[in-house]
Amino acid sequence: MSVFKGSAVAIITPFHADESVNYEAFADLIEFQIAGGTDAIVVCGTTGESATLSEEEHIEVCKFCVDQVKGRVPVIAGTGSNSTRTAIDLSRDMDEYGIDGLLLVSPYYNKATQNGLYAHYKAVADSVKAPIIMYNVPSRTGCNIQAETAARIVKEVPNVVGIKEASGNISQIVKLMALTDGNIELYSGNDDQVVPLLAMGGLGVISVVANVAPGAMHEMCARFFAGDIQGAARLQIETLDLCNNLFSEVNPIPVKKAVALLGREAGPLRMPLTEMEPAHAMALKKAMEDFGLI
Repeated sequence: MSVFKGSAVAIITPFHADESVNYEAFADLIEFQIAGGTDAIVVCGTTGESATLSEEEHIEVCKFCVDQVKGRVPVIAGTGSNSTRTAIDLSRDMDEYGIDGLLLVSPYYNKATQNGLYAHYKAVADSVKAPIIMYNVPSRTGCNIQAETAARIVKEVPNVVGIKEASGNISQIVKLMALTDGNIELYSGNDDQVVPLLAMGGLGVISVVANVAPGAMHEMCARFFAGDIQGAARLQIETLDLCNNLFSEVNPIPVKKAVALLGREAGPLRMPLTEMEPAHAMALKKAMEDFGLI
């Protein structure tokens, strides 16, 4: 059984003005997602500003999400780190709390070798029982999980079951599916490549766009799985302008602005992230209006 199928929101972490976590607003966002049809929630990923959360905050936010969701949809915790020891500690804490899955970004800055990546994922996986989804995003980490390495990990490490692919390299993804005979849970990490990855045997998307349009991202996947490929492709194209504007600056700067434009509390960003440039904010607002969100 897969960790999830369909659209999982990479949910933001809302803050108060003093940058403490706004749990009341977070509960509201979780309920908004579930009511909107999201298929799973990924908490404390890049979009959740995990890089500037303390380890204590990280665990508290993840546990709060599990408690708020109450099993209605799967919850996947981002527990990756460029320190294998830290990734193990975070993963163990969430595994013991009954998390549905773990999302582990490849180690950043250190730039591990391919053998190092294998050793990293195996060490974390050996310390937990929860299923693990690797996260390949070379543009952020400076490190690419090559198709051969990802295939080896999935074949040799039982509870590493899938990958969130945000390399943007379709050829690499096709090679990965060939090397694994499709026996890997493939999720798109790019909102503008969902349907192409579903066509390669993917199971869904871990989505930034879903923070403001959970229904559309769910429907895109649902139409594809129902055999309405043209309908899914049409939604992919219709969401493109919204998607582009949500990535006009580094994520999650635009999406926190977008959540605020919906009239929901998102709060400030933690530095070094700064508020969105006014011109980009105006373009984002127009894209949201054109899509019928505001």
